[in-house]
Amino acid sequence: MERYEKLLIGKSSGIETMKRIGLLSDTHGYLDPKIFDYFKDVDEIWHAGDVGTVEVIDQLRDFKPTRGVYGNIDATDVRQEFPEHIRFKVEDVEVLMTHIAGKPGKYAKPAYELLEQKAPKLFVCGHSHILLVKNDPHYDMLWMNPGACGYKGFHQVKTILRFCITKDRIHDLEVIELGNRA
Repeated sequence: MERYEKLLIGKSSGIETMKRIGLLSDTHGYLDPKIFDYFKDVDEIWHAGDVGTVEVIDQLRDFKPTRGVYGNIDATDVRQEFPEHIRFKVEDVEVLMTHIAGKPGKYAKPAYELLEQKAPKLFVCGHSHILLVKNDPHYDMLWMNPGACGYKGFHQVKTILRFCITKDRIHDLEVIELGNRA
């Protein structure tokens, strides 16, 4: 009974909702089949750029609702599907996603300008191929880079992230290793 009562606390409808998110980046044209197993229970997939091909976008969209941004290696066809930057809201969490961002404390110019306009609660990027999740106290936001899950680049292990958003909380973050790059 206690578990059931906790589910009823929340929005005006009386039921607390939750969104499960699958986050990936730097596929570079290769979508590891394991991603579909790990993301089978997510509500949305977010791709933080360097998609590689429109076929990757199509496979993700055929599987789950997908949002994303293009990266520096993406050609015109991918850029017609995804913008360079995107702001959106999930539950009560404002999200800003771009591909090239630098890192907390040392942002690349376009990302810095976007943050100075209005910092989100969650900032998502890719590009570095380095998995990092960190609070940025200057902007009072959570910064996420899922690393890279394709075969191109210098990363040793392919990684993705899975997490939940409930109201204004980002929780249950999981780092998932898909195996070695080579």
